[in-house]
Amino acid sequence: MVQTQVQTRSDSRTDRCPTLVLGVGNILLRDEGIGVRVVEAMAREGAPDGVELFDGATAGLDLLDALAGRRKVIVIDALDADCEPGTVLRLEPEELAPHPAQSVSVHDIGLMETLVVARQLGIAPESVVILGVRPAEVDCGLELSPQIAALVPRIVELVRAELESD
Repeated sequence: MVQTQVQTRSDSRTDRCPTLVLGVGNILLRDEGIGVRVVEAMAREGAPDGVELFDGATAGLDLLDALAGRRKVIVIDALDADCEPGTVLRLEPEELAPHPAQSVSVHDIGLMETLVVARQLGIAPESVVILGVRPAEVDCGLELSPQIAALVPRIVELVRAELESD
């Protein structure tokens, strides 16, 4: 006989941390994984009270539940921007919103499209800040390039400054 233990989980979003630090990216493509690596570095130090650290990897719509009902979300991600590698930009979603005429299939759903869906469902975070990092190397490999790895402590400090600005 197989025994199954059922765990109940509150469906209420009031029992979760009000602030989410979300690292996204593909760690298999070196600097593309900067968001995940920053969250890992913060986890080693411990999250401040009221803050959840989350490795969003390459998830798209799967992030809806993690984003739902948060007061603030700070996203760290690699950003293909017209600037020098290693540049860190502070952006808000409106500055990166997908073009309305752009065709998006379910296979192309990323963070910005997920935020749009969250708004349509009425579960969007109150505030979203994106710390975008221009990668130096996006090719196969698990390690960040030396240039981007050196930025991790600075990005952690930028995240902490965002947390304190509330």
